[in-house]
Amino acid sequence: MMVALSACGGGGGGGGGGSGSGGGPAGPAPAPVPAGPTAADAGRLLTQATFGPTDADIEAVLATGYSGWIDQQIAAQSSSHLTYLDNRLAQLRLTNANANLGANNFYESFWLYSATSPAQLRERMKLALSEIFVISVVDANIDVRGAGSYYDMLGANAFGNYRTLLEQVALHPMMGVYLTLMGNQKEDARTGRNPDENFAREVLQLMSLGVHELNADGTVRRDGANNPIPTYTPSDISNLARVFTGLSWYSATPTTATFSGAGRTPDSYVRPMIAYPSFHSTSAKTFLGTTIPQGSNDAGTDVKIALDTIFAHPNVPPFICKQLIQRLVTSNPSPAYVGRCSASFVNNGSGVRGDLAAVVRAILLDAEARDTSASAVTTYGKVREPVVRMAHWMRAFGATSASGNYLLNSTSANTSLGQSALASSSVFNFFRPGYVPPNTRLSAQNLTAPEMQIVDEVTVAGYANTMQAAIGNGIGSGNDVRSAYTREIAIAGDANALADRMNRLLLNGTMSTALRARLVESLNSVTVPATTGTNQATIDTALLNRSKLAVYMTMVSPDYLVQR
Repeated sequence: MMVALSACGGGGGGGGGGSGSGGGPAGPAPAPVPAGPTAADAGRLLTQATFGPTDADIEAVLATGYSGWIDQQIAAQSSSHLTYLDNRLAQLRLTNANANLGANNFYESFWLYSATSPAQLRERMKLALSEIFVISVVDANIDVRGAGSYYDMLGANAFGNYRTLLEQVALHPMMGVYLTLMGNQKEDARTGRNPDENFAREVLQLMSLGVHELNADGTVRRDGANNPIPTYTPSDISNLARVFTGLSWYSATPTTATFSGAGRTPDSYVRPMIAYPSFHSTSAKTFLGTTIPQGSNDAGTDVKIALDTIFAHPNVPPFICKQLIQRLVTSNPSPAYVGRCSASFVNNGSGVRGDLAAVVRAILLDAEARDTSASAVTTYGKVREPVVRMAHWMRAFGATSASGNYLLNSTSANTSLGQSALASSSVFNFFRPGYVPPNTRLSAQNLTAPEMQIVDEVTVAGYANTMQAAIGNGIGSGNDVRSAYTREIAIAGDANALADRMNRLLLNGTMSTALRARLVESLNSVTVPATTGTNQATIDTALLNRSKLAVYMTMVSPDYLVQR
């Protein structure tokens, strides 16, 4: 992947999602995972499973081993975005009684917890799941507290059961608003009204099954004419849309008026939608081989039948597992890797289907994730997501927020990071899982590179400029978030030692000879004067400038931009 992506330059931006191959060549079975990790091995795991390694986290993995660290992380609980937002609103209203929350306040909570939460694996899973089960604060109809509640819900279910997650996604009021499920009404032959099909379509296409039938290893099933077999039909969608009727805002005293949104309270934006029987379709509903007989006006029961049917579909394990592998480990996992993780989804070892904790363990402990010989293949790896890079800088170099609120507004502009959490422009996320950058060496090999969909000449420059500003002076309102580079300054007199530190914290021991040579040469060009007894401030400035230069050069290098 490194060779291929380096050849892509900035030409991968724009365009819609492509349809990539089922994965890279399977090749020989990966070697068994070694028993004890090195510091570089620990850094690789942390790169895949967190928002970036820190010295303390590397030592934690070395002390507990891979499995022990993952077990601790699965048990760890993350802080609540909703609680943060409620506290932030109270803080804002101390000086302005009419203050309201904006999307920037959700971003504050995202950066705060991504950078500082000890429950890093759960935080990273929140981001991954938010890119499968998409809502967006860009939509003016999305309530900010509701968005915080939705993100909390993803985190709470990150290591639970997929079936539970799917139901909580389907019934969350912000999903209802975003995909126009909220207030969806039964068909009316007199007026010609039909139920809205938006959620019914996207829950199948994007959140569970995908558009083509899959083998257990994620490869596409084909008919006798070698054509992909569709997973569902328009009839499946229209019938499923009838299931998702009669759901609307939570109310302790539901009425026709509350169905239409009257009398909403703060609870309405964070509690699951409730069933309003008079608005639910009682027609027979046939989808994916299941039929709900005519006459049922119980939306809750119908929804459970529908979600049970989706959950049982053989596409779900490979569809979800491959996307989680892409988000955490590599863009083009081998079919064998997908198959092993899918098997964990089907059965966690105790006969339970859909156990996401078992799936995450399988993804992170698989030899294809841990064995460095597997990662040496040029088609291995993934482009690091921009928000992950920024959070990595905060974590690796101890950046802190002067205000305590991480005052970063949207970083979605292509002159910035080109991405903000929970802020894609559509339900299709910032990038599609099957995206193939056109006219590149990747496309010649039919390899996917999802994150390349938000890479072009402008975003490349935007990232470089944004990181230069952040590393140099801090980022956010009033440069609220900044690093003092204390540990780096302490060794910056030795260019090789500083390069070693970049290699440890940012590259997990994989710094190329070429990058190291350029880095050391550039660091040595920043002269650190000999002490005279009166020039300590000049020396300190030189050491700080060396430290910032080392971080910047590493974080904009191809070595760093491609996670391996």
